[in-house]
Amino acid sequence: MSSAATRPAGPDDLWSVDEHLDDILATVRPLEPIELQLLDAQGCVLVENVTVPVSLPPFDNSSMDGYAVRVADVVGASEEFPAVLEVVGDVAAGAADPVRVGPGQAARIMTGAPLPPGAETVVPVEWTDGGLGEGPASGMRARSLAPEGAEGQVHVYRPAEARAHVRAEGSDVRAGELALEAGTVLGAPQIALLAAIGRGTVRVRPRPRVVVLSTGSELVQPGEELAPGQIYDSNSFALTAAARDAGAIAYRVGAVADDAETLRTTIEDQLIRADLLVTTGGVSVGAYDVVKEALSSVGDEDEAGSGVEFRRLAMQPGKPQGFGTVGPDHTPLLALPGNPVSSYVSFELFVRPAIRALMGLTGLHRPRTRATLKADAALRSPRGRRQFLRGRYADGEVTPVGGAGSHLIAALAKADALIVVPEDTESVEPGGEVEVVLLG
Repeated sequence: MSSAATRPAGPDDLWSVDEHLDDILATVRPLEPIELQLLDAQGCVLVENVTVPVSLPPFDNSSMDGYAVRVADVVGASEEFPAVLEVVGDVAAGAADPVRVGPGQAARIMTGAPLPPGAETVVPVEWTDGGLGEGPASGMRARSLAPEGAEGQVHVYRPAEARAHVRAEGSDVRAGELALEAGTVLGAPQIALLAAIGRGTVRVRPRPRVVVLSTGSELVQPGEELAPGQIYDSNSFALTAAARDAGAIAYRVGAVADDAETLRTTIEDQLIRADLLVTTGGVSVGAYDVVKEALSSVGDEDEAGSGVEFRRLAMQPGKPQGFGTVGPDHTPLLALPGNPVSSYVSFELFVRPAIRALMGLTGLHRPRTRATLKADAALRSPRGRRQFLRGRYADGEVTPVGGAGSHLIAALAKADALIVVPEDTESVEPGGEVEVVLLG
């Protein structure tokens, strides 16, 4: 069981938001590290410092297509008085034994090719005639007309300073330097760096697998026809998308009918692919709230320490909540309320931090800031409840969006912030300062 077992809880007891969150984070542990191929590690958190085995780039190379030359041989070169150099060969990218450039000589060089011995700088092909003797070259056209390896001359029309257009060995990172720190989330740039320094695999904490399911016999899948008394299931879509946004691999099961045995069987079937289970609906005191009934006996009853506790929190929306562990592996389960706004706010406050804790991250929460309330009337909030209202934030101001109703999905879709009204505050006047959770 979670640490909630040590906290006295009567039927009328209210948990604070912080107490509930602390209990969740005391139970959830980071996933064990594994070795993954680079692309499989995208979005995962690095668990080791990665040092550079070979400097990047590993050798001096050209950043342009052109000619590798000695500086002294192109001093004073101009269109009227070009430097005329003997072309001694080609240096292509990947060349292992490039030609040597001596006095009065040049080597045709491609982007990424190693700077040949004797050469001190690179003259872009646009500053030459491309070996055609016809005035300044037009880049690729000139090279296509000059066969590779052809001996001859090149006219250079501009001087070049030492090591111009040369990428120096180790100019990106040097051997022995720290490439990436443990705790780094691996995105495309980080994976590019790992590949560039020769790492084919990396040790990470895997992205947690989150299974989301909603409950309610009234729920219908989008795209189907609605019968009287039915509504479309939006919660499972919202929470699955939110779990993916938090960094998880999320699986949407969809709506499960109000039948305890069906729900229990569904949850038990999903345990094989879940590091975290999230349900929505059926956690209040209604006659058909089957989640409590089903979760009271998920898995073997002799699983010591397992169980889900249902609580009332001093918050609005999202007062009814459930949390615990289920199954032989004590998989964490968060049971959220069914109203769409309550469900989403509960996800942001409790599920998102749990996902990021499983990933091994230190920054678990959305950023927060202080903002000036921009509104036509005062915000009202019940004493003793921490209220979370939808809002839009810009330039240090936040404007409420929609009302306080927990069913207002359209207002939620327009919001990019949550306005936090503390438990001991019953009113916030326009122009007052409020705390804001930034969702974007």
